Amino acid sequence: MKKHIPNTLTCCNLISGCIATTFALSSNYAMAFLFIVIGAVFDFFDGMVARLLGVSSPIGKELDSLADDITFGLAPSAIIFNLLYMMMPSDGWQSLMPYLAFVMAAFSALRLAKFNLDERQTTQFIGLPTPANALFWASLITGSEAWIVSLPHAWVWILLLTFLFSFLLVAEIPMFALKFKHWGWKGNEVRYIFLITCIPLLLIFRLSGFAVIIAWYVLLSVVTRRNEKKPSDHA
Repeated sequence: MKKHIPNTLTCCNLISGCIATTFALSSNYAMAFLFIVIGAVFDFFDGMVARLLGVSSPIGKELDSLADDITFGLAPSAIIFNLLYMMMPSDGWQSLMPYLAFVMAAFSALRLAKFNLDERQTTQFIGLPTPANALFWASLITGSEAWIVSLPHAWVWILLLTFLFSFLLVAEIPMFALKFKHWGWKGNEVRYIFLITCIPLLLIFRLSGFAVIIAWYVLLSVVTRRNEKKPSDHA
């Protein structure tokens, strides 16, 4: 019986992603955001429960990737698609532009497949994690929709950002994970700095704060990586 518990939680993640997608296509971005967060909670606990119960399985691993692509790949793509669809004319070549949003779902699937096979990602990530990407888009559009659509040529900027984040999903860029081997400051400086700065960012930007936090996470990962490489460059 206990071996089915992690898979049940994973299926709850998948269902949350399906619900988020339907809300996204109905222009209810706040509820889509909420169900992406709920899916992320289920995603966190399914792996934890599997490890605690000692019931990890190949089926669970594959099911987890499928659920993650729905919740963290398809759902944010649907949010972007719907926003673009509402902005673009209903005829002509521009009417096809919103469908480019689903490129992100494909890159999310590729990122998840790479993660399953990449043994380097036990203590860090290589590329942007799909939950972080989904939270970025859900937060950005939910909290800043009015500002985004007021931008000149807003659809161009949205698509450029979509392609940028699709690239970040599969890029060979090391990004730190919030995994603590100990609670001391030394060795965890980046993690503590990141966590401490998250609080004021949420207070200042509110719903859009999650998008700002993810952007800050990417920037901090890149800067940290460059600083780590400097000593070897002088050698």
